[in-house]
Amino acid sequence: MLKHLLESMLEGELDHHLQESKASGEVNRKNGKTRKTVRSLQSGQFELESGRDRNGTFEPKIVPKRQLIITDELEGNVVSMYARGMSTRDISSYVKEMYAMDISATEISNITDKVIPALNEWRNRPLESVYPFVFLDCMHYKVKDNGSVQTRAVYNILGVNRDGRKDLIGIYLSENEGAKFWLSVLTDLKQRGVEDILVACVDGLKGFPDAIEAIYPKTQVQLCIVHQIRSSLRYVPEKDKKAVERPLHGQRSP
Repeated sequence: MLKHLLESMLEGELDHHLQESKASGEVNRKNGKTRKTVRSLQSGQFELESGRDRNGTFEPKIVPKRQLIITDELEGNVVSMYARGMSTRDISSYVKEMYAMDISATEISNITDKVIPALNEWRNRPLESVYPFVFLDCMHYKVKDNGSVQTRAVYNILGVNRDGRKDLIGIYLSENEGAKFWLSVLTDLKQRGVEDILVACVDGLKGFPDAIEAIYPKTQVQLCIVHQIRSSLRYVPEKDKKAVERPLHGQRSP
């Protein structure tokens, strides 16, 4: 997802650079791709592809040529953009914040024109009909909203397909976590082509299993291991908790 959006923004930057070259009378054009391995603390390593120009005058801004580390702030902004529905004006404002520098209205427009189709394509892409395992969880992020920093709940759906490959099916943004919103998320998955989920791994949110059953009545709901352990330890005296907890984590007792 991070790679997907950054490459769209880099493409918008290159288009703007070529437009400026043409306006100044310079003959320039696209000239293939260049690749480099970058690293994010949250997402790990991945290959980032960027277009290049024939004259070699294009200097990317969102991820400069010699930069190999993606900052947490930039990654958080990317997650927020994919999670929330935004107007063209909102996305343009967000793009400007992500660049954190003076950037012309024309360049913002060029980048936004590349970003919006990329966001919509990812959010609405067709999904596989069956996922043997799906992990549904909610995380909380600090995001900027109307100029102020607020906490938002980001709903993450990670699927494992029939080939054993992990796929981030989707992310959705809300003000807080609730079974009612999860119901709308599951309805969207159904509309995008997911006909069946064999095992859904969830936390202990009240009403969550009922929401799953309403959309996928044959799905087996499994409480995640961490929540299973927490539930089990409620019935264990404090003095015995460590001895009971170790084997539950798959560790040998001393």
